[in-house]
Amino acid sequence: MELAKVTSKGQITIPIEIRRKLGVKEGDKILFVEDRGRIVVMNSSMEALRKAQEDFAGEAERLGLQSEEDVADMISALRRER
Repeated sequence: MELAKVTSKGQITIPIEIRRKLGVKEGDKILFVEDRGRIVVMNSSMEALRKAQEDFAGEAERLGLQSEEDVADMISALRRER
């Protein structure tokens, strides 16, 4: 368990061990999410990546892509169309 103090401006310093576990560094954004009455702190970049992965789940199968080469070929074809 880690403890942080809130300043008069509402700021906190995230303890180093928590920053390491979240994978955040200077300039990164932190996401606060309410979950069943608790506030969860997340690395916003990692959450955005997780959400994108979730949104794209099953798309490769739907498009018939079975290998990285299939994906590269599809990207090349789309670029030629533009």
